[in-house]
Amino acid sequence: MSSYSELIKNFERIRAYMREFYVYGFKSRDDYNKKSARSYDDERRRMESILGDHMSFLRTPEGKNVFISIDSRTSRHNPFYKAWKSKSFTDGDVTLHFIIFDILHSPEISYSIPELMRIIDEEYLSYFDSPMMFDESTLRKKLKEYCEEGILIAEKKGKRMLYRRAEDISLSEYNDLLDFYSEIAPCGVIGSFLLDKTKPHKNAFAFKHHYITGAMDSGILAALFTAMRQKRVVTVTNHSSRSDEPRKNRIIPLRIFISTQNGKQHLIAYHPDFNCFRSFRVDYLSNVKLEDVTPRFDELRAMLDKMQGNMWGVVPNRGRRGKVHTEQVSFTIKVAENEDYIVKRLYREKRNGTVEKLDDSTYRFTAEVHETSEMIPWIRTFICRIAQMNFSNRTEENRFKADLEEMYKMYGIKEDEL
Repeated sequence: MSSYSELIKNFERIRAYMREFYVYGFKSRDDYNKKSARSYDDERRRMESILGDHMSFLRTPEGKNVFISIDSRTSRHNPFYKAWKSKSFTDGDVTLHFIIFDILHSPEISYSIPELMRIIDEEYLSYFDSPMMFDESTLRKKLKEYCEEGILIAEKKGKRMLYRRAEDISLSEYNDLLDFYSEIAPCGVIGSFLLDKTKPHKNAFAFKHHYITGAMDSGILAALFTAMRQKRVVTVTNHSSRSDEPRKNRIIPLRIFISTQNGKQHLIAYHPDFNCFRSFRVDYLSNVKLEDVTPRFDELRAMLDKMQGNMWGVVPNRGRRGKVHTEQVSFTIKVAENEDYIVKRLYREKRNGTVEKLDDSTYRFTAEVHETSEMIPWIRTFICRIAQMNFSNRTEENRFKADLEEMYKMYGIKEDEL
């Protein structure tokens, strides 16, 4: 029987399970066939230990389905952050960690690597019958890692490199700021880690619409932000819902778009192989690897900023070889006397479009966008009030009308009854 541990060795693995079960839909044990039954059971128990009371079960004729249920009135913090704080480690890692910080317990204390090695051997490991051995290379790598994280500071004095603990900073005065940041910002897990260093306090914020699943993508976002800051090309794996096989893409990441309606996060990037801009769902991405610096980053970012004037959502210009492609969308609605709220919504949600009043009951909406299909779900909300429409993309217009006709058939509505 394999041993089970609540700690996570590979975050991408637990992220994949959480994504499959809690983002893309409920699945029973029999529905999930990508891994063995034992692997499924281990990861399910690991998720249960992380999410605790937030996990619920529903028995159906097909089996037991698992899902997350969170009441924002009682749960103010994103439970997915616990997964980031459950990383596995070896006995040697944790032993060396506590030894280093026991020796360097104050910022005023500093030692070189040879001095630290002597103290560890003589004052810590010598008391054990079978001491754990650490060589100088292991200690050097660990100190370098902590310096890069800002936990330790390396200072050269003469020919000696001395290591000391960084000064502690009180974060208590930033409690409210960190509370807000951790729950609404991309990579909010950083705020959650910082909150762990403050004294317990009452959370000042509650969220009606709390988009928590983005927490699982914090590592991907951090890598993409690093690539953008350094203006680098990246290689990334895309797990598209349209294909069973993941695809590797070599792209230049430019901006992250986050929906205020559903919390979904999209990466807008330039794809050199296709010479065009593309949109990627961040939760579909994995294995981000930073490559060379690109001299085209500023140029491409400026092009994207210009395109945003014609982007309804997250689909940029699909024209290749620098050709800008836009489509015209226009529709007219008629409202009754007591339907002023429809007109207000049209003005409020028009984004980059324009609204023209034709008479007291007739209004025309017009927009020029890169992708008409992105607008269709919104245009559908005005069904029964649309008097006329005109799309330059006739394929999308005909598809829209065909969908309406199919709906009429489903409800038994004849053309002369409209």
